[in-house]
Amino acid sequence: MSVFALAIDVGGTKVEAALVDDRGVLLPSSRDRRPTGHGSSSDELAEAVRAVTAHALAALPEGARVAGTGIGSAGPVDLHHGTVSPINLPAWREFPLRELVEGLVAETIPDAEPVTLRLDGVSLALAEHWVGATQGVDNALAITVSTGVGGGLIVNGRLLSGGTGNAGHIGQIQIASRTPGQTSESVTLEVLASGPHTVAWAQDQGWSGTRGEDLAAGYAAGDDLAIAAVKRSATALGEAITSVTTLLDLDVVAVGGGFSRVSPDYLDLVRAVIDEAAYNTYAKRIQVVTSGLSDESPLIGAAALVHQAHLLG
Repeated sequence: MSVFALAIDVGGTKVEAALVDDRGVLLPSSRDRRPTGHGSSSDELAEAVRAVTAHALAALPEGARVAGTGIGSAGPVDLHHGTVSPINLPAWREFPLRELVEGLVAETIPDAEPVTLRLDGVSLALAEHWVGATQGVDNALAITVSTGVGGGLIVNGRLLSGGTGNAGHIGQIQIASRTPGQTSESVTLEVLASGPHTVAWAQDQGWSGTRGEDLAAGYAAGDDLAIAAVKRSATALGEAITSVTTLLDLDVVAVGGGFSRVSPDYLDLVRAVIDEAAYNTYAKRIQVVTSGLSDESPLIGAAALVHQAHLLG
């Protein structure tokens, strides 16, 4: 009998669902995606979740079973109440996502297994440990650098979730000092390193491009401002990795996301910052590797919450 996890990913630009088997392989016919966004209403977001969940469950092969449901959501999340408050989805504040999905699944599978909710970055770390670049590594960090910056941690062979489920929210740690009256947001890793914020910074310096792809082209062509912008992002990421590694004594960091590919040497730049910034020798030994996952990683991460449940902290 084939065994699948129902995997649901809720992000700032899309919500997806699919059935994923116990090898981390998606059932192609089950995958569905609906757009989300900053301007989406609560009802629109809930309807998107309903639609992709129904599509995935309708694709369940005859004779197969669903071992459980995993949800990876942009955060913050609250595991105690099963709610989510994604930064980029203002219509959802303390929205009962777990309850919504439990109801949807019960309509198709009356005796369904429990629904597990985790921060999307936390799910990503579990996916990398399961079928990605940190397999066999007991102390690892997974980071995605894209529209935002997210992350998750495996510590002593266990997924680190924290008191409310938000451990690993590396995008919101402060990298620079605030000036009096300045909010912490302006000095976070996400603001200093993510794709859209890096493009915005370059534009403020007089650069004429509009997208991350333009920044990549400018970097390849030797444009001084594009090079400065990419190095600024890599520096912030390297400093964040150094801080987390110093705190937790990690072995490997897997870096993925579209903006991490803005230049062929982006990870080399990050590595150089770690070598320079790390105060303790043990923090310099961390390996910086490319993510071993494809664009399916958010769904694989959500499925790992079911198939790798023994590692949940």
